[in-house]
Amino acid sequence: MTVGFVRPDVSELKLSILGRSVHPELLVVYERTSVVRDDFQLYLAICEAGHLLELRTPHQTLSEIVAPNGQSLPHRERFFDKKLRGSRDESLRLPGGVGYQVSFQVERLNPEVYLQLHEECSVDCRKATLGRMFDPPNRLAPAAVSYLQLDLFPRSLLVHAFHTFPENCAVVKTQTLIELPKAK
Repeated sequence: MTVGFVRPDVSELKLSILGRSVHPELLVVYERTSVVRDDFQLYLAICEAGHLLELRTPHQTLSEIVAPNGQSLPHRERFFDKKLRGSRDESLRLPGGVGYQVSFQVERLNPEVYLQLHEECSVDCRKATLGRMFDPPNRLAPAAVSYLQLDLFPRSLLVHAFHTFPENCAVVKTQTLIELPKAK
Protein backbone atom coordinates (compact mmCIF):
# COMPACT_ATOMS: atom_id res chain seq x y z
CA MET A 1 0.00 0.00 0.00
CA THR A 2 1.39 3.38 -0.99
CA VAL A 3 1.18 6.42 1.22
CA GLY A 4 -0.03 9.63 -0.41
CA PHE A 5 1.62 13.00 -0.34
CA VAL A 6 1.14 15.26 2.69
CA ARG A 7 2.27 18.87 2.65
CA PRO A 8 3.74 20.68 5.64
CA ASP A 9 1.36 22.81 7.68
CA VAL A 10 0.59 26.07 5.87
CA SER A 11 1.55 28.06 9.00
CA GLU A 12 5.16 26.81 8.59
CA LEU A 13 5.75 28.50 5.22
CA LYS A 14 8.01 31.40 4.32
CA LEU A 15 8.81 33.40 1.21
CA SER A 16 12.52 33.92 0.61
CA ILE A 17 14.09 36.20 -1.99
CA LEU A 18 17.75 35.74 -2.87
CA GLY A 19 20.09 37.51 -5.26
CA ARG A 20 21.63 34.21 -6.32
CA SER A 21 20.68 30.77 -7.54
CA VAL A 22 19.77 27.92 -5.20
CA HIS A 23 21.64 24.63 -5.38
CA PRO A 24 19.27 22.04 -6.93
CA GLU A 25 19.86 19.52 -4.14
CA LEU A 26 18.40 21.86 -1.50
CA LEU A 27 14.83 21.51 -2.81
CA VAL A 28 12.73 18.49 -3.73
CA VAL A 29 11.41 19.35 -7.20
CA TYR A 30 8.36 17.57 -8.61
CA GLU A 31 7.83 19.53 -11.85
CA ARG A 32 10.00 22.02 -13.71
CA THR A 33 10.18 24.07 -16.86
CA SER A 34 12.31 26.87 -18.23
CA VAL A 35 12.06 29.77 -20.65
CA VAL A 36 15.10 31.11 -22.47
CA ARG A 37 15.12 34.50 -24.22
CA ASP A 38 17.95 36.69 -25.52
CA ASP A 39 18.09 38.79 -22.34
CA PHE A 40 17.03 36.32 -19.61
CA GLN A 41 16.51 32.73 -18.52
CA LEU A 42 13.62 31.78 -16.26
CA TYR A 43 13.42 28.52 -14.35
CA LEU A 44 10.12 27.51 -12.70
CA ALA A 45 9.76 24.55 -10.34
CA ILE A 46 7.04 23.08 -8.16
CA CYS A 47 8.45 21.87 -4.86
CA GLU A 48 7.12 20.01 -1.82
CA ALA A 49 5.42 22.98 -0.17
CA GLY A 50 5.57 25.67 -2.83
CA HIS A 51 7.76 26.76 -5.69
CA LEU A 52 11.05 28.10 -6.96
CA LEU A 53 11.19 30.91 -9.48
CA GLU A 54 14.71 31.72 -10.67
CA LEU A 55 15.51 34.53 -13.10
CA ARG A 56 18.94 35.02 -14.63
CA THR A 57 19.91 38.07 -16.65
CA PRO A 58 23.43 38.96 -17.82
CA HIS A 59 23.87 41.10 -14.67
CA GLN A 60 21.54 39.64 -12.03
CA THR A 61 20.19 36.41 -10.57
CA LEU A 62 16.99 36.44 -8.53
CA SER A 63 15.39 33.48 -6.75
CA GLU A 64 11.94 33.41 -5.15
CA ILE A 65 11.27 30.38 -2.94
CA VAL A 66 8.11 29.38 -1.09
CA ALA A 67 9.18 26.65 1.34
CA PRO A 68 8.83 25.48 4.96
CA ASN A 69 10.59 27.56 7.64
CA GLY A 70 13.08 24.77 8.29
CA GLN A 71 14.17 24.60 4.64
CA SER A 72 17.92 25.05 4.34
CA LEU A 73 18.68 28.00 2.04
CA PRO A 74 21.82 30.08 1.48
CA HIS A 75 22.26 33.10 3.77
CA ARG A 76 24.48 35.00 1.35
CA GLU A 77 22.64 37.54 -0.82
CA ARG A 78 19.31 36.95 0.92
CA PHE A 79 17.11 40.01 0.44
CA PHE A 80 14.33 38.88 2.73
CA ASP A 81 12.46 36.05 4.44
CA LYS A 82 8.81 36.58 5.28
CA LYS A 83 6.46 34.19 7.03
CA LEU A 84 3.42 33.58 4.85
CA ARG A 85 0.52 34.91 6.90
CA GLY A 86 -2.47 36.94 5.76
CA SER A 87 -1.66 39.07 2.74
CA ARG A 88 1.31 41.26 2.00
CA ASP A 89 3.06 43.20 -0.78
CA GLU A 90 6.83 43.56 -1.15
CA SER A 91 9.03 45.20 -3.78
CA LEU A 92 12.74 45.54 -4.54
CA ARG A 93 14.90 47.29 -7.10
CA LEU A 94 17.99 45.13 -7.58
CA PRO A 95 21.50 46.43 -8.35
CA GLY A 96 21.41 44.92 -11.87
CA GLY A 97 18.34 47.01 -12.73
CA VAL A 98 15.73 44.28 -12.26
CA GLY A 99 12.49 45.38 -10.58
CA TYR A 100 10.71 42.82 -8.38
CA GLN A 101 7.22 43.00 -6.87
CA VAL A 102 5.36 40.23 -5.09
CA SER A 103 1.93 39.98 -3.50
CA PHE A 104 1.07 36.94 -1.45
CA GLN A 105 -1.99 35.74 0.40
CA VAL A 106 -2.77 32.78 2.62
CA GLU A 107 -6.48 32.00 2.74
CA ARG A 108 -7.97 29.59 5.27
CA LEU A 109 -11.44 28.48 4.22
CA ASN A 110 -14.28 26.47 5.66
CA PRO A 111 -14.25 22.89 4.28
CA GLU A 112 -17.15 23.35 1.83
CA VAL A 113 -15.66 26.48 0.27
CA TYR A 114 -12.22 24.85 0.22
CA LEU A 115 -13.53 21.82 -1.71
CA GLN A 116 -15.15 24.10 -4.29
CA LEU A 117 -11.92 26.10 -4.68
CA HIS A 118 -9.96 22.84 -4.87
CA GLU A 119 -12.07 21.72 -7.84
CA GLU A 120 -11.43 25.03 -9.60
CA CYS A 121 -7.68 24.75 -8.94
CA SER A 122 -7.66 21.17 -10.26
CA VAL A 123 -9.15 22.38 -13.56
CA ASP A 124 -6.79 25.38 -13.76
CA CYS A 125 -3.80 23.14 -12.99
CA ARG A 126 -4.33 21.23 -16.24
CA LYS A 127 -4.15 24.46 -18.29
CA ALA A 128 -1.30 26.15 -16.41
CA THR A 129 2.26 26.73 -17.59
CA LEU A 130 3.40 24.24 -14.93
CA GLY A 131 1.16 22.14 -12.71
CA ARG A 132 1.16 19.20 -10.33
CA MET A 133 -1.62 17.25 -8.66
CA PHE A 134 -0.02 15.28 -5.86
CA ASP A 135 -1.21 11.86 -4.69
CA PRO A 136 -3.85 12.25 -1.96
CA PRO A 137 -2.92 11.04 1.54
CA ASN A 138 -5.88 8.62 1.41
CA ARG A 139 -8.65 7.75 -1.03
CA LEU A 140 -11.17 10.11 0.56
CA ALA A 141 -8.98 13.20 0.91
CA PRO A 142 -8.44 15.79 -1.82
CA ALA A 143 -4.98 15.93 -3.37
CA ALA A 144 -2.69 18.90 -2.90
CA VAL A 145 -2.49 20.98 -6.09
CA SER A 146 0.20 23.41 -7.23
CA TYR A 147 0.36 25.37 -10.42
CA LEU A 148 2.22 28.32 -11.91
CA GLN A 149 0.89 30.49 -14.72
CA LEU A 150 3.47 32.56 -16.61
CA ASP A 151 2.65 35.60 -18.73
CA LEU A 152 5.49 37.11 -20.76
CA PHE A 153 5.57 40.74 -21.90
CA PRO A 154 8.27 42.66 -23.83
CA ARG A 155 10.12 43.97 -20.71
CA SER A 156 8.46 42.08 -17.88
CA LEU A 157 7.03 38.78 -16.77
CA LEU A 158 4.19 37.88 -14.43
CA VAL A 159 3.88 34.61 -12.51
CA HIS A 160 0.73 33.59 -10.63
CA ALA A 161 1.27 30.66 -8.24
CA PHE A 162 -1.40 28.66 -6.42
CA HIS A 163 -0.73 25.96 -3.81
CA THR A 164 -3.50 24.11 -1.97
CA PHE A 165 -3.11 22.65 1.51
CA PRO A 166 -6.00 20.18 2.01
CA GLU A 167 -5.11 19.30 5.62
CA ASN A 168 -5.45 23.00 6.54
CA CYS A 169 -8.28 23.87 4.10
CA ALA A 170 -5.95 26.62 2.89
CA VAL A 171 -4.61 28.05 -0.33
CA VAL A 172 -1.44 30.08 -0.83
CA LYS A 173 -1.46 32.54 -3.73
CA THR A 174 1.46 34.59 -4.99
CA GLN A 175 1.65 37.07 -7.82
CA THR A 176 5.15 38.05 -8.91
CA LEU A 177 5.98 40.83 -11.37
CA ILE A 178 9.55 41.09 -12.61
CA GLU A 179 10.55 44.10 -14.71
CA LEU A 180 13.66 43.64 -16.81
CA PRO A 181 16.18 46.44 -17.27
CA LYS A 182 16.04 48.37 -20.53
CA ALA A 183 18.24 46.90 -23.24
CA LYS A 184 21.35 48.96 -23.91
